[in-house]
Amino acid sequence: MADRWHRLSQSPTTSGVGDGVAPLTAADLFRSPPDASAVPLHEKLRQTYYWIVNRAVISPYYDVEFSSGAPLAFTLGDAGAELTLPSEPSFSSNVLLPLLSFAVGGRCLLIGGPGRGKTTVAVLMGVLSGSTPDDVRRGVQQGQPQLTISDLVGIPLPRDLMNASSLAEVGVAWRDWLSRPVKIVDEYNRIPTKTQSALLTMVAEGYVESHDQMRRTAPAEGVESWFFTANDDAGGGTFPVIQALRDRMDVTVPAAGFNSRFLDELITRVEAGEKPEEHVPAELVFGPDEQTAMRAAIRAVPVPAEVRRRLEFFLSHFEFVQGGGRRFEYRTKDTVTTAGGRVAETIEANSGADLMADLGAQTLNGLSVRALQTLIVYAKAVAWFRGRDAVSLADAAAMVPFVLRGKLLPNPTHPRFDVGVERELSTDTMSWLSDVFAESCRQYDALGRGAEDPVRDLLTQLDAGLDGVSAVEASRRLTSIEARLRAMSTTGKLYGRDFDDLTALKYLHQRYTAYLRWVEGRA
Repeated sequence: MADRWHRLSQSPTTSGVGDGVAPLTAADLFRSPPDASAVPLHEKLRQTYYWIVNRAVISPYYDVEFSSGAPLAFTLGDAGAELTLPSEPSFSSNVLLPLLSFAVGGRCLLIGGPGRGKTTVAVLMGVLSGSTPDDVRRGVQQGQPQLTISDLVGIPLPRDLMNASSLAEVGVAWRDWLSRPVKIVDEYNRIPTKTQSALLTMVAEGYVESHDQMRRTAPAEGVESWFFTANDDAGGGTFPVIQALRDRMDVTVPAAGFNSRFLDELITRVEAGEKPEEHVPAELVFGPDEQTAMRAAIRAVPVPAEVRRRLEFFLSHFEFVQGGGRRFEYRTKDTVTTAGGRVAETIEANSGADLMADLGAQTLNGLSVRALQTLIVYAKAVAWFRGRDAVSLADAAAMVPFVLRGKLLPNPTHPRFDVGVERELSTDTMSWLSDVFAESCRQYDALGRGAEDPVRDLLTQLDAGLDGVSAVEASRRLTSIEARLRAMSTTGKLYGRDFDDLTALKYLHQRYTAYLRWVEGRA
């Protein structure tokens, strides 16, 4: 029976990267050579993934797809369902995304109905960090309506409460789970609002405070990662999740249902009384140094210029809304929302605009800097996991729905969600986000942004610096910026991509104007 659990697969992913892509330093010349028998970290992480999907978690759902060219597709049934067969190794999101969160020190929200293995996956991540299964289970925080801050973090010592003359003299018996590398909060949408606020401080700031005492939550060594579970992320639960805490979830992963074709394996486990977290092979456990090195290697994976430009174009669609404000810079969805207005009504009032072509009209909000940073980190992580030397567009596209779910909110009144088969996107947020990204890439190609991007050229020119730029040259560049603005002013309707370009041009104009005045003042 032990052989069944401890058999490790050779991962079929083609490797093209070492333990990182950082250049050699002088210290590397004097460092002892690495053990030739040691498994590279990216290979070890892939072996861990395949052990989980092949041995530990029954998950035959491969929804994170990668293909060279168009995948083979089959149209099924009379409702337009389509099944695709990717041509490259693809992955099960409810295992891959938690594993990537473990690798980068992220915060993963697992959602789905009861009994779908959410907590089991989170416990496996805890065991991978080196903790025993019993210790991980004891550290799971069970969300329930009576959970207090003291239940969550610890209680003050009664003796100190009786004898202390100030709060500084009160010692706190902190809970052990606070310093674990993997922290698990089960059913976090059943936790009272006040306790959620304390949890937010721990997640966002990395510390907890009680009776004027403070404790850091990060482990002494290694990487800290968080795993939350909930039965839904649409506002259900005993208590609504405060927006600030929900926004701290780096990725949201739907739990997959059970495939009845794998009932035999389920019966075998029931008869043997086995739990997968009790059979994790020792070879798959990551020590603190390995976790730190793994995160550093992931962050070092480069993002090529072509991928950056497409991401830049995608992100430009969502903040702008015509009629959101009078000053041009204030024509944003955030202006409408913070003033108590309704973004959907503001979008509908933009008569004459092509709402089907305007991707920003499909959303109620823009994207925060935190969401953009998270997307970059997870795109790097999946590229590193796949053994790639750099982030590809496919890596970024694969992470978009998991990172942006709950952060980029659909506009339910948009006409797209009322048209034929498109109605299903109103409930399938993941597919909608993937489709929005794909449509953005199509618009990028149609506009020829890859071949000609005048605003990018002007920004690159400024990035080279202003040292040695004469007053005549600065005036010439100002004229170029004004000519570009004049050309864009002839556009009848503005879209999000235009808003970002126009504000960037104003930024350039102000930089050169200030520089020109300074040069003239010196003369």
